[in-house]
Amino acid sequence: MEVKGKIAIVTGASSGIGLATAELLSRKGAKVALVSRSKKLEELSQKMPGSIAVVTDVTKESDVKTMVERVIEEFASVDILVNCAGQGYDSPVENTDIEIFKGIFLLDVVAPVVAMKLVIPVMRKRGGGAIVNVSSGTALMRLPGQSMYSSLKRALADISLVARMELEKDGIVVSVIYPYVTLTNFERNTIKYNPLTGLTETEENAKEAPEGLPHPPDSAEYVARRIVEGIEKDEAEIFPHDWMRFAERGN
Repeated sequence: MEVKGKIAIVTGASSGIGLATAELLSRKGAKVALVSRSKKLEELSQKMPGSIAVVTDVTKESDVKTMVERVIEEFASVDILVNCAGQGYDSPVENTDIEIFKGIFLLDVVAPVVAMKLVIPVMRKRGGGAIVNVSSGTALMRLPGQSMYSSLKRALADISLVARMELEKDGIVVSVIYPYVTLTNFERNTIKYNPLTGLTETEENAKEAPEGLPHPPDSAEYVARRIVEGIEKDEAEIFPHDWMRFAERGN
């Protein structure tokens, strides 16, 4: 899909991969709706010609419905949806806080599905569209302490690929990207179980990337380029690096 002149919704657009993706789409000539809970969206949208800010809690279905209606009211349609909003959760299975897990499930899986359900009929009337769901490289692996998060991201990937098959006849291309470790605030916002204190909380002073990585971390701008390339090339699965294509899934 050529993104110039298209109408795009990007969730999680106040920082990280979401913001970088919104900025790149805008530079390529798309009109972008920046979606997030952050009040700084308005300031960010002013730097992107033709964009709008729609403060939204994507875990609330009514908020997402209102957001899509606002975008259609402003731009008359939706061509592209990029579901970037999400949060990590690191905990051994035994120490999983079920209420936290439910909350992450709402954000990482249910919210993208709600947004998809709302834009699919609009795209169908339009004659096509593009949807990209942001999964995680952890969905390709099994890592101790990552079972909660990676399982949700695997679910999102499977939903995306099945939806791609279902919507092919409508000209709606659904893709999924598996980001590698990226230099954003993701680690600081990840909810983590601390075995020393028994508490589950975020680490405000966490580093942008863990130490001892086998490959250097990516910038948000790099991942954004891969997302937009995936839209332009109608890719099913978007891998930031070729070595990720050959990862033994589930091992």
